[in-house]
Amino acid sequence: MSSTLHISQSPIHVAKNVASDIAAMVVRGKPFHIALSGGSTPKLLFEQLAANYRESIPWGDVHLWWGDERCVPPSDEQSNYRMTKESLLKGVILPPGNVHRIKGESDPEEEAKRYASEMAKGIPTQDGLPIFDLVLLGLGTDGHTASIFPPQMDLLTVPEWTAVAIHPESGQQRISITGKVINRARKVAFLVTGESKAEKVSEIFEEKDGSEVYPASHIAPSPGDLIWYIDRAAAKMLRF
Repeated sequence: MSSTLHISQSPIHVAKNVASDIAAMVVRGKPFHIALSGGSTPKLLFEQLAANYRESIPWGDVHLWWGDERCVPPSDEQSNYRMTKESLLKGVILPPGNVHRIKGESDPEEEAKRYASEMAKGIPTQDGLPIFDLVLLGLGTDGHTASIFPPQMDLLTVPEWTAVAIHPESGQQRISITGKVINRARKVAFLVTGESKAEKVSEIFEEKDGSEVYPASHIAPSPGDLIWYIDRAAAKMLRF
């Protein structure tokens, strides 16, 4: 796997490193389109951005999109938008038009189409695909990323920009950007922390036999950059 690996002491150190790198990516006067992830480590990241980069990042140039969202109302505790609102949006000032949330309360199939249409209007495209400046991703213990799960590997290659995904255990519907969109981003960053992720990190990063069944192993942005930000617990099984 061609990628850059950053190993930090703990989840909070991962969050601090990613926040610093994001601050360096945003150029005043140039729109910056980022697809956000849910989860505990992104929450720490968002809190760092709100606490330490409120003034130094030109937030008026930042456009927030979501890589995936559960099909729940924005007030639901499972909503990725709600988490972002509470941890980031309350601490920084963005023009309302720069916040592009997935409407999890809407009909999933119709919302997937609507969100793709909003992306087409708001994000620069190349070769028929939107070009995000940065896509943040997590890694599930089953190897999924965004809401692309092992039973739905086709979402890695479908032509649609967005799709309705189904959690294989709960049956919950989610809306997710698809693999082709992720793999055209200028930068893709995995944020992975905790010992429970160590085995999958090792299998995917070292391309071990069987890792091809994990959606995360197929994330390889071209011509963009792939960056792994992980803590020591998640890195414990890596061989150097």
